[in-house]
Amino acid sequence: MAMRRNRELTAFVREVVLPAGPDRKPVLDPARMLFRLHASRSRIHGWGLFAEERIPKGRRVLEYTGERIGEREAERRSVRPSVYLFRVSPVRLVDGVIGGSGAEFINHSCDPNLTARITTGRIWLKSLRAIAEGEELTYDYRLSTGVMLPCRCGAANCSRYLNRIR
Repeated sequence: MAMRRNRELTAFVREVVLPAGPDRKPVLDPARMLFRLHASRSRIHGWGLFAEERIPKGRRVLEYTGERIGEREAERRSVRPSVYLFRVSPVRLVDGVIGGSGAEFINHSCDPNLTARITTGRIWLKSLRAIAEGEELTYDYRLSTGVMLPCRCGAANCSRYLNRIR
């Protein structure tokens, strides 16, 4: 029994924890991008995604993909150093670490240029306004966790927290 548990724990660390580690580099899936984008270091946090061309207002930009998981598995995965979970319903989440399109590297901003729309079970990040070539892509994470997480977006209207009360 103990050996089986150790094998399961080792597999969990190898397959779930380590891929979300601090040395993780973005990989973009061109099949999920509707505009040319690239990953680069962000002034907001770690890696970010940037437009390689002008993106008009109201357009789908990128699909957020990953493994679909339930609440219990999401709680188990929240021990990782970086968490890339996107809630799609009260009981389902998408983990961008496993099978992600690169959208999981889009940073939060209190003054975002993208919004998330869930359509027929797919998560699309859509432009709220025209986005200039070279501009970093951002969206409001709208976190609902009880722990207040500091925001580093630098926007003039920054609320100082990722999970501000609306």
